[in-house]
Amino acid sequence: MVSLRAMTEKEFRAFLAQDIETFAAEKVKAGNWAADEALQRSRDAHDSLLPQGLSSPDQRLYTIELDGEVVGRLWLSTDPKLGARVGFIYDLFVAEPFRRRGIGKQAMSLMEKEALRLGLDGLALHVFGHNAAARSFYEQLGYTITNINMSKPLSPA
Repeated sequence: MVSLRAMTEKEFRAFLAQDIETFAAEKVKAGNWAADEALQRSRDAHDSLLPQGLSSPDQRLYTIELDGEVVGRLWLSTDPKLGARVGFIYDLFVAEPFRRRGIGKQAMSLMEKEALRLGLDGLALHVFGHNAAARSFYEQLGYTITNINMSKPLSPA
C-alpha cells in the first residue's frame, strides 16, 4: 500500500542535495541556465523556497512509502502568493526501480486528498518541455496545459 508521511530531517537533507542537482541539470537541459552557473542558481532557488528547511512556511515535504519502504518524495507548496487556494507541486519523485507500478499515481491521489483537507481548490505544477513522459503522466491524471513557454537560440548570420 502506498502512503505519504512527513519527511524526516535526515530525508530532507538527502532530498535537498539530490533536488538541487536534478533541478540544475533540468534547467541546463531545457536551455534556461548555463552549466557553469546552474548549481548555484538551483541552490539559491531552493534557499528562497525553503529558508527554514523542513520548517519553512507554506512548504510541505512528504516521503512516499510502499508497504513501509521509502520509494519517493513529494513537495507541496501552499504559499498563497502562488494563487489563492491553489497548491503547487514542486517535486514528485519515485525511485527508478519503483516506476511504472502505479506508485506515482497513488501518491498524487493521496496528495489530492491532502490538498482538499488543507482547504485547497486545486493543484498546479511545472513540467519541463523535454519531459514528455512526465507530461503524459500528469495529463492522464487530469492536469491540463495552462501555459507554454517557447524559446529559440539565435546565432549570428
